[in-house]
Amino acid sequence: MTGVWRWRHNSLRRATDRREAWTALASLLLMVLAAPALGWACGARTDDALQESARAQRAGRHATTAVVVRRSPQGPRFPSDPETAPRHTPPSSAVARWRSPDGTERQGTVTIESRRTAPGARVEIWTDDAGRPVPRPMDAATARAHAVLAGIGAGLLAAGAVEGVRQLIVRRLKKARYDRIDQEWASTGPDWGRTGTGS
Repeated sequence: MTGVWRWRHNSLRRATDRREAWTALASLLLMVLAAPALGWACGARTDDALQESARAQRAGRHATTAVVVRRSPQGPRFPSDPETAPRHTPPSSAVARWRSPDGTERQGTVTIESRRTAPGARVEIWTDDAGRPVPRPMDAATARAHAVLAGIGAGLLAAGAVEGVRQLIVRRLKKARYDRIDQEWASTGPDWGRTGTGS
């Protein structure tokens, strides 16, 4: 920036050079100030939405204990999210019995995030208000992590968009510069010292 400030009074400076310098400065300010601000705003709004969704899930889902009846040949109904799963255990499917929040006994195929799948094993599952099996609710830490990633992604996309626009403007400025040189060269014409050419 110091070089650009000193160069502004250079007699060889062209109008397109000045516009190119201002474009670079504006792009730098946008990438340093506007892109992080946009990323923070996007992350904050995403965090608010995800935290609200997580609270709604926790309010409408209940942890209960189920008793395994037998292993199920089917795959898990709700593939677990590795970020919300409490352990790094591949989910499996089993037929189990459990009680719904109103005390009604229910039986069905559930997803188990535990190695204890033998008949009679007691495992934790999640149900809705009606007692139907549902996936584990999102926790606050997972929601925050997703929001941070969304904010970082938005900031990087904004910075990339600014750089792309800067490259486009610089390309157009260079093309205009070369077109003007070609026009001036064509109007002046080469003079190789031949007789009658104005030398």
